[in-house]
Amino acid sequence: MIFEGKCLSVDVNTDGIAEMKFDLQDASVNTMGLATVAELSKAVAAMTIQASKIKGLILTSAKKDFMVGANIFEFLGYFELPDDEFEENLLDVHKAFATIEDFPFPTVCAMNGMALGGGFELPLACDYRVITTKSKVGLPEISLGIFPGWGGSFRLPRLIGMDNALEWIATAKPKRPDEALKKGAVDAVVDPDMLKEAALTLLQRCMDGELDYEARRDEKRNGILLDDIEMLMSFTTAKGMILGKAGPHYPAPKIALDVIQKIAKLHRDEAMVIEVKGFVKAAKTDVAANLVGLFLNDQMLNKQARKLTKTASKVNIASVIGAGVMGGGVAYQSALKGTPIVMKDINEEALQLGFAEAKKLLMKRVKKGIMTGDQMADILTSINGTLTYGDVAGTDIVIEAVVENVNVKKTVLAELEDVVSEDAILASNTSTISITELAKATKKPERVCGMHFFNPVPLMPLVEVIRGEKTSDETIATTVAYALAMGKKPIVVNDCPGFMVNRVLFPYLAAFDKLVHDGADFLHIDKVMEGFGWPMGPAYLIDVVGTDVAVHGAAVMSEGFPDRMKPDFSGATEAFYKMGRLGQKSGSGYYQYQNDKRGRPKKSIDEEAIKLVNESSTSKRSADDFSDEEILERMMLSLCLEVVRCLEDDIVDSPESADMSLIWGIGFPPFRGGALRYIDSIGSKAFVAMAEKYSDLGGAYVVPKLLADMAAKDAKFFGGEA
Repeated sequence: MIFEGKCLSVDVNTDGIAEMKFDLQDASVNTMGLATVAELSKAVAAMTIQASKIKGLILTSAKKDFMVGANIFEFLGYFELPDDEFEENLLDVHKAFATIEDFPFPTVCAMNGMALGGGFELPLACDYRVITTKSKVGLPEISLGIFPGWGGSFRLPRLIGMDNALEWIATAKPKRPDEALKKGAVDAVVDPDMLKEAALTLLQRCMDGELDYEARRDEKRNGILLDDIEMLMSFTTAKGMILGKAGPHYPAPKIALDVIQKIAKLHRDEAMVIEVKGFVKAAKTDVAANLVGLFLNDQMLNKQARKLTKTASKVNIASVIGAGVMGGGVAYQSALKGTPIVMKDINEEALQLGFAEAKKLLMKRVKKGIMTGDQMADILTSINGTLTYGDVAGTDIVIEAVVENVNVKKTVLAELEDVVSEDAILASNTSTISITELAKATKKPERVCGMHFFNPVPLMPLVEVIRGEKTSDETIATTVAYALAMGKKPIVVNDCPGFMVNRVLFPYLAAFDKLVHDGADFLHIDKVMEGFGWPMGPAYLIDVVGTDVAVHGAAVMSEGFPDRMKPDFSGATEAFYKMGRLGQKSGSGYYQYQNDKRGRPKKSIDEEAIKLVNESSTSKRSADDFSDEEILERMMLSLCLEVVRCLEDDIVDSPESADMSLIWGIGFPPFRGGALRYIDSIGSKAFVAMAEKYSDLGGAYVVPKLLADMAAKDAKFFGGEA
């Protein structure tokens, strides 16, 4: 044994073949954490001393995955270091990788399962790479506001070409074995049980001189052989596409592109220094801090959800009541992830609409090559359509997804309770109606909860699991487990009108209505909020959800929170609803809509809507009086203050849950880290002062006690005091 540690070991057999095996003790996965990095440097030093005894080296993993990347929990400390110290730590890792690349014997990496981030950059330093048919490889760092900092930004382009490498790095998507092999990122794909044997065979071919591993090394150590014109064309095209998709709020893609362009023709030893400086620059941005914060939130909430499911009952078969687009989406998602489902409606037409939705979603996967036609057929057969309650009787959880009317929902839940078993869960997919109120229609309210999906179901990750006053812990645990099984992000919230997401969203929409009523231009408002980072402005959002839905939801919220959500005027949204201008579904609302060549509604400015909105305003202020600053402050204060109230009222149990609900549920700009991180970025004192400027606008701008107390201490939601 040349080296043995708690993260990896190196042993040499009698034939001179060394094996570096990664096996992080007391962990389910290998990560490139601080301990692993330290042991890697020691192991490389030990192998350098023993180099004369070694003829070849393979890298393997004892876990189900080769390595899932750097341990971001540990490396956060690096982000706080002075630049020079941060750079020095990164260069130490580079030196270890470079030593492996320069060993006087060939190296082959055998990657089982996932090899991501630093867990893929290490194999890139090897001469050859073998993966299995179950593996995925990739560099996901951009999604954290950084980019590959251990050689990925210069080694990958030299292996797979500049255009391919830029796409891999910019999209951050893990790649399947077929693409990795086709592009040249790996050299062989084999069945999992053949991985080590294939790696050893490849290594032997190197040792026998059949493969020129030294030539492979020279390709990676030296610059790319492109002339200046070719290089300029490649980067000009890539920058236009990548920066256009990234938008102005994400600095990492631009920093990465600039670095990759600078180092493209440089020797490895020069390239690593420039890469490190660029990495540190990206890591020090607020966006990186926010995106890493979201990653940590996600990890924490996922761990909490899985811990909760330890008391869950097994959902073998589910059902959804109410077909159509929503029901079809729920049925598709459940069946896709392996839980058969019954889809029930009162008429055949609605059922066929639900099946059409499921078929459309599955066909997209077939066209993309993600699944075969046979697999699609198997999934469709696990969706059973029915017009009678009898076929629902044997299901373990029933998702009620009928019209958003309290009396209709109560009737359906009462009927269901008489059909299903005593242990079956009744989950309402309501967006605003109290679960406690709905449960009153049942004999066993402890088996009733909310399971609020967001549209479109396949794309939106969040599911709010709502606990009514009498909902049992087992009901919550089982519903959370089912949501996880569906591939969703469940967050448990306590019951109140609108729950978490809609309770927060409607004050935001009310602030929009008030601004318009006061004389602001809705086109200007949309521009400001989209500039802030929202995927669409509030007027466009209302059109997408429908003015009818917006008016109905606002009425429910007004009744629940009259002190701050009941307006003293009739706004433009309500006027549009009464006129039948329902938004996209009717072809007109705040904007005009016509379908494009793909059948998707495309918005355009509607002069009639502008005229109608102007007529609805009774304010003496002109549209030009409203600055970008006032619009942004009034809109974001209304939302953020309600998020604080949700935390104060124990609707959610943590700042992490609150922020992730908005990220996953309504597209809160991820680069800002969430509503509470946004407050932190401004400072609690400054945020309270901002709210006080608008105190005359009503209860929505009253500062909650929780935030006022924090401001007195200049405290933060994340990280203690400022």
